[in-house]
Amino acid sequence: MTSLYLFIPLIAFFYSSVGFGGATGYLAVMSLFGVEPQVMASTALILNVIVAGISFVTYFRAGHMRRDLLLPFITTSVPAAFIGGFFKLSDHVYLIVLYAVLTFVAIRLLFFSKKQDEIGSHNPVPFWCGIMIGLVIGLLSGMVGIGGGIFLSPIILYAGWGNSKQAATVAAAFIVLNSISGLFGRLLGSTLILNTFSLSLVPLGVLSALAGSWFGAQRFSNLNLRRLLGVAMSFAVSNFWFTLWR
Repeated sequence: MTSLYLFIPLIAFFYSSVGFGGATGYLAVMSLFGVEPQVMASTALILNVIVAGISFVTYFRAGHMRRDLLLPFITTSVPAAFIGGFFKLSDHVYLIVLYAVLTFVAIRLLFFSKKQDEIGSHNPVPFWCGIMIGLVIGLLSGMVGIGGGIFLSPIILYAGWGNSKQAATVAAAFIVLNSISGLFGRLLGSTLILNTFSLSLVPLGVLSALAGSWFGAQRFSNLNLRRLLGVAMSFAVSNFWFTLWR
């Protein structure tokens, strides 16, 4: 369990550098250490709000925010994340859903990150398309305990709706709003479970997010960071699927 206090700050640093809250990384690591699933999801959402919030402020101050790129998605994602927080999944089903999500994320980061992500464009988001995407991601986010930005960011880049920095800024805001909504859903649905372990991770998340988001907004190229995250996630998901099916 002590090793978690090393892994969590590293995850917060790298994820915040690309505008993410890090929930998928926290969940992957905590699951390997046998943390109870509801504690995992609740802790990941708390850290998500803090880390992604710091990341958003840093990217916003660097001038990468586009409000028109955020609005269509949050219109449906926030209420959907709230509803998703009500779902009480069995531990086995929760882990299957979680690692299906993590597998997608690992493949996306490792094999589909490209230099063009740094350029992007400013095509407008079709409102109907934005609200449907927000609905699906929001519901999944609330159920699993993630903010959903790790899905939204590649969608923005693939569709040519913004460049990498803009996608990171919007993803960070998206994550904060969905995570807060998911937390409220869990609170009302009696699935919000926090303990001293959860709270002890907060200062580590704050310090790592401050450093990671500054480097991401001002210094780092997102391409190599995303690939590095993909490698780390691949180890985590391969371990789970091997254990499940052997």
